Amino acid sequence: MTPEQKAWIDAASYKQLLEKWRFAPIKDAFFQGECGDYYQKVMREKRDKITDAERVQASKDLEWG
Repeated sequence: MTPEQKAWIDAASYKQLLEKWRFAPIKDAFFQGECGDYYQKVMREKRDKITDAERVQASKDLEWG
């Protein structure tokens, strides 16, 4: 994981993390190895800090269009 990847993950909101997760190309480096493990950990932590309604709204805001 590069320092830039870690910094982006740390600074991103839950919605931004969800958007990258949902729309990333297959085999995106953010979801591989150490970076992928860290991404999932941080995403879960941020998800757990918001309400169910906020999680649902974030998902709805990112419709597949």
